[in-house]
Amino acid sequence: MPRTLSASDMVTPGSFGPPPTESTDGEQTGQPLLKGAPSSASLDTLIQHLVPTPDYYPEARVRKFGPKLLQLLAEWTETFPRDFQEEAAIGHMKDVVGRIAPCDEAYRKRMHQLLQALHKKLAALGQGPEGLVGADKPISYRTKPPASIHRELLGVCNDPYTLAQQLTHVELERLRHIGPEEFVQAFVNKDPLSSTQPCFSDKTNNLEAYVKWFNRLCYLVATEICMPAKKKQRAQVIEFFIDVARECFNIGNFNSLMAIISGMNMSPVSRLKKTWAKVKTAKFFILEHQMDPTGNFCNYRTALRGAAHRSLTAHSSREKIVIPFFSLLIKDIYFLNEGCANRLPNGNVNFEKFLELAKQVGEFITWKQVECPFEQDPSITHYLHTAPIFSEDGLYLASYESESPENQTEKERWKSLRSSILGKT
Repeated sequence: MPRTLSASDMVTPGSFGPPPTESTDGEQTGQPLLKGAPSSASLDTLIQHLVPTPDYYPEARVRKFGPKLLQLLAEWTETFPRDFQEEAAIGHMKDVVGRIAPCDEAYRKRMHQLLQALHKKLAALGQGPEGLVGADKPISYRTKPPASIHRELLGVCNDPYTLAQQLTHVELERLRHIGPEEFVQAFVNKDPLSSTQPCFSDKTNNLEAYVKWFNRLCYLVATEICMPAKKKQRAQVIEFFIDVARECFNIGNFNSLMAIISGMNMSPVSRLKKTWAKVKTAKFFILEHQMDPTGNFCNYRTALRGAAHRSLTAHSSREKIVIPFFSLLIKDIYFLNEGCANRLPNGNVNFEKFLELAKQVGEFITWKQVECPFEQDPSITHYLHTAPIFSEDGLYLASYESESPENQTEKERWKSLRSSILGKT
């Protein structure tokens, strides 16, 4: 039997140039180095490294310093376009344009191209999956609908490999809209692991939509399993999802994989003993082992490293796909951010912490930019986004209607649900 998973277990969402200077205590504030970059420094020293001076950049007149500034702005607007969503940021950008554009026609053209690209990116962000957040709000079944209006996933797609491909389409589409700055915004004075204090704000809409998608997929899987009236049909649905999960693992889609396993491990599903007795569970147990949380998800992390290595040496988009278990990625980044001080005891900025944060977020940026190699099937993705799903109480009621309560606690809950949902005693 699978382990049970309650609703509370769901996601609740070279050196810089000039030589090091002597500090006031006689130590070199730019040392030690991490692959040519200082591992720590005081804020004043960091500013000294970053801000050009006549000695640091002898050619630092606007005409000659322009290419460096253009490169900085190009990388900034490309990587963090949301930094320019506010009017003040755009104002600063236009001020820079006004200062350097008149110096050279090439600068003017390049700045015009940058602004055009930035406006396109901001417009695209406005068309991101925020519109799908509404679709993720479930039209909840309170009880099993009549067969005449009920649609099942297997009636839309009965091929596990095809469904795994379409799930990967959805994952990559949603990942593509999550900006690296959303991780920063999510952790500002908030705890993403607290069920009573959400970690999202207006600036983390895409991240929130992605977490909601994970939870929706969990409940969709559980709904599809609990819906059929006959245990043979329920067993077929379970085996279908096991095959889908296995294909997701092979593709490198670990987020959908974990959502499917979580859905099958929800209590209303796991209690269906007569149904599970008809299921060939060997493949399921192998997948559960891969995603076992024991040892801080040791098995999953090994598989993730393997997929990441395959992605680095890939010759096709198919081999480049790495979709991490997003909940764990958020928690890893959160604990790294909270567990390591921003400054060392001597007051220097802790570069090692921020380099590790940059490494983890940088990997995520690389993975989310992979183009999905699978052709999209709109009928399947539409069903995944819009199919009604059971609420938690609806799942339990459907489960009890499929297989009768086995103990007094279940009998009392069934009686309560029948009274509150069906109006029956």
